[in-house]
Amino acid sequence: MITREALFDDLSALLGKGGLLTESGDMERYRVDWPGYRGAEPLAVARPTTTRQVAEVVSYCHRHDIPLVPQGGHSGLVGGALPDADYPELVVSLERMASVRQVDPINFSMSVDGGCVLQSIKDAAEAADCDFPLSLGAQGSCQIGGNVSTNAGGLNVLRYGMMRQLVLGLEVVLPDGRIYNGMKALHKNNAGYDLKQLFIGAEGTLGIVTGAVLKLFPRPQVSRTALLACPDIDAVLGLYALARRSCCDLLTAFELVPRACLELAMEASPDLRDPLEAPSPVYVLMEAAASGPVDLEAMIEDLFERGFEAGMLTDGVLASSDTQARNLWHIREAMLEGQRNRGEHLRTDVSLPISSLTAFHQRASDEIQALCPQATIIAYGHIGDGNLHFNILPPPGLEAEARAALLHELEERLFEIVDDFDGSISAEHGIGRFKQTAFLETLPEPEYEIMRGLKRLLDPRYLMSPGRILPRPIE
Repeated sequence: MITREALFDDLSALLGKGGLLTESGDMERYRVDWPGYRGAEPLAVARPTTTRQVAEVVSYCHRHDIPLVPQGGHSGLVGGALPDADYPELVVSLERMASVRQVDPINFSMSVDGGCVLQSIKDAAEAADCDFPLSLGAQGSCQIGGNVSTNAGGLNVLRYGMMRQLVLGLEVVLPDGRIYNGMKALHKNNAGYDLKQLFIGAEGTLGIVTGAVLKLFPRPQVSRTALLACPDIDAVLGLYALARRSCCDLLTAFELVPRACLELAMEASPDLRDPLEAPSPVYVLMEAAASGPVDLEAMIEDLFERGFEAGMLTDGVLASSDTQARNLWHIREAMLEGQRNRGEHLRTDVSLPISSLTAFHQRASDEIQALCPQATIIAYGHIGDGNLHFNILPPPGLEAEARAALLHELEERLFEIVDDFDGSISAEHGIGRFKQTAFLETLPEPEYEIMRGLKRLLDPRYLMSPGRILPRPIE
């Protein structure tokens, strides 16, 4: 078995100056994700600058049986990119592979490095009078390779789909160091199996995404944002169905924001003001956008009128400027910070049929409150795609051990309810390590065998992100 000193010498020679970090202080930030989850200290942190270097690092690890984990912008929520505490792993960070390779405004496509930050991609698209519609709260730090590997969702899935729908081609370093070059900028390609889809949502377990060809869209020339007050979630769903018909395919976002979330946002961002005169149990934050001469304001005002008449709306405000629109969207960002400020809590991203959201919310709320009356339920999310973030803040003052046990009990019960509604425990965050047990408990045997077969085919030694999604094989 290779010594640590030999590993450092070989990888340092391969990656050049600044390409390998080995000191504890230098590696500290690679152990922590945005929510504050911590991993173990890695063997080292490899920071390649080219796909060829990534391939050489992976090939080296394959020859010497060294487990590794690719890492992006540290914004994961399921522990998938954190170094494992039980098995020392090499972190492979793509942070120095951050270039936009090509923008093609006629083909409406863009080729980028896997470490390219999402905001940089959106800026490059806008400079070419195009739009890359993936919209995430962490877009200033998350990397496109991680977005691809987790099949990122975000705010605009309603109109544009998940990351899976936004990828035309991929470049992936396979677990043995070979390079899969599927960087074709084709909008139609029906030649055989669509291999790129294997790696989208695989969370780095089947390879490292080093490049991507992304689908672009015409840049919206006009957009309108509104905050709407509704009496209950049932009214929100009725309003959603009305909005889909009133705004046609121009509706880009339709977000459920309970009153508790608005108060968390104002708590985290004191400059925020209550946007409406009277508080409401729930709100909708919606946006419509068009790239042509469409009167969006008239569409939304018509929605207001019909919503009021049907009793689905009690109040609302339509942003009259970009600044006002940004202030409304800031509510959505600040409420996440407000939750994090409350300390450790249960984060979920369950997915359900849209028509089941009211019944699920009612049953889940009743049963969680019965288990822990002092818990605070924060249920918000992307109504247009059935993705509900049913988060739970535990009672304050609990000791760490008691808090962890309570959150585990609440999560188990919540996931049982999700299963009763034929939903999914992960709409967009993935499985990683934190959700693996719950995932495997309800995974049908045929699906498990297919997934395990793919892993064994591409990574028979289980060296690439081992223990994520699927467990390590018993030795």
